[in-house]
Amino acid sequence: MRPAIAASQPALAARVGEEIGVSRWVTVTQPMIDTFADATGDHQWIHVDPVRAARSPLGTTVAHGYLILSLASGLLLEILGFDEKVTVLNYGLDRVRFPASVPPDTDVRMRVTIAGAEPAGGGTQLHLRLVFEARGIERPVCVADIVWRVLA
Repeated sequence: MRPAIAASQPALAARVGEEIGVSRWVTVTQPMIDTFADATGDHQWIHVDPVRAARSPLGTTVAHGYLILSLASGLLLEILGFDEKVTVLNYGLDRVRFPASVPPDTDVRMRVTIAGAEPAGGGTQLHLRLVFEARGIERPVCVADIVWRVLA
């Protein structure tokens, strides 16, 4: 069970700069990549054609960057344990980068740091820095600054 996090703006602001959690490892597989391609309509060969991708400079298919980013939704729920009375709204993204590619059968996980927390809209505008790392890959595979509205 994840620990409860105080949802008040002063409590969140006091934790700015703090890494608040690391997710479990998730294995990104070729079937997961193919399903994401079907869901989004992005069937670019570098993602879904292992034969052609083997001849590319990467030597293999790679996951869509947005597939890696989309893992944030579920993984954040594992890390951030707000009281059930708290409403959390996805307000958007400030910045997203994909510094390294993720080949199939790679384990990834996400680190979460509170980057900011200020009063907004009757609650708190919470800025989170997400850093996805992958086993065997030196650089992060995704770095995203997301914004949530937390209404307590």
